[in-house]
Amino acid sequence: MFQKKIKIKAPHGLHTRPAAKLVQEAKKYKSDITISSNGKKANAKSLFKLQTLGLSKGSMIVLSATGTDEEKAIKKLSILISKLT
Repeated sequence: MFQKKIKIKAPHGLHTRPAAKLVQEAKKYKSDITISSNGKKANAKSLFKLQTLGLSKGSMIVLSATGTDEEKAIKKLSILISKLT
């Protein structure tokens, strides 16, 4: 398992549009990818599940991946999350 803590910097948090971009990118990887925040956990490849986390600006998340491309997935997705608006 490979994981990284990330702070949501997007002014409106991880609302539908940026979350959809994240899901689209996550689906490119074979690894199982999850996002955890405040005791909740969601599949990063499911827009509906991500929306249940209610991630707003300043939220701390843990991005985790398990699989053959886990390290690459976390590196790319963490960069994407830091650039989301």
